[in-house]
Amino acid sequence: MSRIGETRRYDAPGIGARAFNGAIRRLAEAGVSTQGATALRVRGRHSGRTHAVVVNLLRVDGRDYLVSPRGDTQWARNARAAGEVELGPRRRSQTAGIVEIGDDDKPELLRRYLDRWYWQVRGHIGGLTPSSTPEQVRAAGASIPVFEVVRQG
Repeated sequence: MSRIGETRRYDAPGIGARAFNGAIRRLAEAGVSTQGATALRVRGRHSGRTHAVVVNLLRVDGRDYLVSPRGDTQWARNARAAGEVELGPRRRSQTAGIVEIGDDDKPELLRRYLDRWYWQVRGHIGGLTPSSTPEQVRAAGASIPVFEVVRQG
């Protein structure tokens, strides 16, 4: 049986990572993508204010996915509650629905994510590496939110 997000883990970024991610986010919001970085904005579940972060948009077989390698982050919790996100540069952003992926369907997506962005997320993706066994990927997947992006219109 597929469970969604039963295990909660959050690997909080340090001050250096927050500063670096902020700079990359500003570039992505201006339309400059660095190594697949995409601006994501989501409505806060408590404040109602829009919060912005930078994410790597994973494309597999013509479908887009959002992976939260640091675990149950604020953006992941807000996206889960809102059911939609805004993606792309501010001047050309698109609102898209999201559907959380069940744990049974995560391993192949996580493997692809690791293959592409491990160098960025090493140490922050539930202990996984590109050489992790299928069993390790499946076990860690419960603590890594993954969402399919559902384009509207």
